[in-house]
Amino acid sequence: MSVTRTGESAAPGQADPRRWWGLVVIALAQLMVVLDATIVNIALPSAQRDLGMSDGNRQWVITAYTLAFGGLLLLGGRVADLVGRKRTFVIGLIGFAAASAFGGAATTPAMLFGARALQGVFAAVLAPSALSLLTTTFTDPRERGKAFGIYGALAGSGAAVGFIVGGVLTEYLNWRWCLYVNIPIAVIAVIGAFALLHDRPGHTGARLDVPGVVLGCGGLVALVYGFSEAQPRGWTDPLVLALFAAGVVLLAVFVWWQTRAPSPLLPLHIIRDRNRAGCFLTMMLAVIGMFGLFLFMTYYLQVILGYSPVKTGLAFLPMTAAIVIGSTQISARLLRHVGPRMLMVPGMLLASGGMVILTQMTVDSAYASEILPALILMGLGMGLTFMPVFSTATAGVAPQDSGVTSATVNTSQQVGGSIGTALLNTVATSTSASWITSHLTDPTRREQVVREGIVHGYTVAIWLAAGIMLLAGLVAGLMVTAKAPKHGTPADRPVPEPVA
Repeated sequence: MSVTRTGESAAPGQADPRRWWGLVVIALAQLMVVLDATIVNIALPSAQRDLGMSDGNRQWVITAYTLAFGGLLLLGGRVADLVGRKRTFVIGLIGFAAASAFGGAATTPAMLFGARALQGVFAAVLAPSALSLLTTTFTDPRERGKAFGIYGALAGSGAAVGFIVGGVLTEYLNWRWCLYVNIPIAVIAVIGAFALLHDRPGHTGARLDVPGVVLGCGGLVALVYGFSEAQPRGWTDPLVLALFAAGVVLLAVFVWWQTRAPSPLLPLHIIRDRNRAGCFLTMMLAVIGMFGLFLFMTYYLQVILGYSPVKTGLAFLPMTAAIVIGSTQISARLLRHVGPRMLMVPGMLLASGGMVILTQMTVDSAYASEILPALILMGLGMGLTFMPVFSTATAGVAPQDSGVTSATVNTSQQVGGSIGTALLNTVATSTSASWITSHLTDPTRREQVVREGIVHGYTVAIWLAAGIMLLAGLVAGLMVTAKAPKHGTPADRPVPEPVA
């Protein structure tokens, strides 16, 4: 049955004439999900003052979202496969808008943390259905390259766009509009989804893997919570070690359970594919470095250099432009002629090089000569990497597995973001504290020493991020062996479901 439908969907003569308008709707929803991971970053100082958040708790405004998002994405992907992608897409949009309204009206830190977690839950339903709809809508290799170029550009630049939008809203309205802005976007996307998107019915006979959800999400929460607690408690604290151990054990049991579950949350044949596994790992490592950069540069530009929220957002604009150019003008054109790793490896080398340049920043660095070149290199590197990751990871997947495969790509992205934010923030703050303690010999220089110590912590963490980017390039070079796609090759089309 699936073979016949796949063949029909791939037939050029039956391509939906409104598919590019459908891409606009999908892209709008994806942009909303991605930029929400960072749009509150610039608003965070204002929200912290308004709601009386502590310095230790403020990171949960970001982490509550990425953690719920990353932890539940596999479930969201499987739900999309079971009940239909269009239906879950619309449900995700409506729920995301409602959670955004709840967060915008928050009167306590706990209310905001809860709203951000709820946003993550609905994003976990929305994102895999969006990518899955894209995968099943564009089957022609040439069109697929263009569509994934646009999607990859949004995935890479959405976080940077979040800074710009967040800066404007925070400065000219207030931080609450960083959440309220999702409501009109979601309304437009829902109307567009009903008018333009098509989907086959889901596989309602299958069951959801509830033990898999508990084990997988529990393992991820334990790991990220462990990283976040390492800063105030120390890496050798019993609670931190227990969280890391619990995370590893839960994820190991999750993998074991997936080999025995009647309807596994993550069918292991999806990650046994060498190219797909390489793409997932490359994505996770790349985003660990990228989210760390966003966090540090936001505080560096605002706190150290004294930029306004809007000026901070605009400072990220060249990076956004570089991501879009790297993804749509370079990767999308070259992927038809070269293997994906020929783009991913240079991309990670460029991004790592940009990070190394940033390690030289000081308390009075000049933006144009010392910060801008690094951001452009980072943007080009991310653009070169993200587009082939999305395209390669979702190519050749059975229709009934497209949702969970799309979810796994997004999971690697969000887990990377959660770990990156917690790990690199911990490294930066603990290094800063040690440096300030050892250098604070003259009380009259306290303010200058604190500023220098904060920047020192950032540069140490950025060195670590640069190394993680290099590791991502190594993984891509060794694991992603797919060749350049050709017209009509099976690798570009969904394949029938395996018998086993």
